[in-house]
Amino acid sequence: MLEQVRRILVNSFIAAIGLGYLLAQIILYFINIFTSPVSLWIARMIFPDATASRRFPLEAAVPQVIGFVLLLALWFGLLRWLYLTPLAEPGTDPEAEPNA
Repeated sequence: MLEQVRRILVNSFIAAIGLGYLLAQIILYFINIFTSPVSLWIARMIFPDATASRRFPLEAAVPQVIGFVLLLALWFGLLRWLYLTPLAEPGTDPEAEPNA
């Protein structure tokens, strides 16, 4: 059944569009790793708060790093499953064939 789903996704280009969208999200997470701490630091400098420190906030990048790693692992797994393993022929069932 998964082989049929994979064949439909690959042949109708839904997989390519989905992987492209996922790659765009990965790039945005990567960019936000660097921009989140900078934007928070600038906001703290412009609007000072008595409870907030003035140091550079590297902890603001932690959620972006986690999202980047998880999405990259998902993207690579889907790429490998969809495109880096060969499709079986439509008339054959790889589980039904005896091993030689």
